[in-house]
Amino acid sequence: MNVKQLYRGVVVPMVTPMTEDMKLDKAAVTRIAQSFVDNNIHPLLMGTTGEGQLVSAADAIELIETVAAVAKGKVTIYVALTGCVVADQYKAMAPYVAAGADVLVSTLPSYFALTDEQMYRYYVDIAEACPVPFMLYNITLTTHMSIPVDIVKRLADHPNIVGIKDSENNDERMKEIMDFAAEREDFVYFCGCAANSAIALERGAVGIVPSGGNYIPDLYNQLYEAAMNGRHEEARAIQQQTNTICAVYQKGFTLGNSLAALKYLLQLKDICTGQVLPPLTALSEEDKAMVRQRIEQLT
Repeated sequence: MNVKQLYRGVVVPMVTPMTEDMKLDKAAVTRIAQSFVDNNIHPLLMGTTGEGQLVSAADAIELIETVAAVAKGKVTIYVALTGCVVADQYKAMAPYVAAGADVLVSTLPSYFALTDEQMYRYYVDIAEACPVPFMLYNITLTTHMSIPVDIVKRLADHPNIVGIKDSENNDERMKEIMDFAAEREDFVYFCGCAANSAIALERGAVGIVPSGGNYIPDLYNQLYEAAMNGRHEEARAIQQQTNTICAVYQKGFTLGNSLAALKYLLQLKDICTGQVLPPLTALSEEDKAMVRQRIEQLT
């Protein structure tokens, strides 16, 4: 199976919209999902940007079902298995797939530091149990661990592991895994470090995973199309645009506050509220004013 034809493109880690009374905002989910379909973007649900570790089991199913109702098979739905209780991840697989997940992904359970062999065993076992294709998800910023390249290569031999979404900002690592993936038809590399999107695509990546796609899905679609058609100078120029816009909600913020800032930007466009899941908190009025000033300076 040539997975590069099945799994590719712009995969955006979708925010999880909540109402002010902490219920899933299905109307906002529908708006965002439709913007993704309109821009040929594939959603990653309950990733870091989706506050996945904080989403309840009931909200998770409702979120997947709502997105699937909009997607109607036009885009691929990636869903993250979350939490540190591996047994709960196994239990979640079938319901997630029934709700509409096409591919499941997971980061390393992150409370305990894992040995290389523990990482390998975790992913092999979960891939064996997964009823749909499975993808590795490496993000050192939250797990404080990095899946070693040699472990990635070993895992790529598993018939149900189709690729890796790698958010580690490490140029040498990116090149080594991309070179490896380029020689295979059964394993893909998705660049999860959004600032490296254009260069990763130029070097041979088949997918990018930018959180900013929630706010500017059209620009990331343009970036991808330019790169895939060999217009790399144009792609790099669009990359600069996206980096500048993403700095509005990222610069000077912790990861948690950057998610609140991104939701606030979406609130300014009447897409969703700025509500985040506890223990995260919405932006202070001072930070809201700073975000407004930053985005107004760009328009």
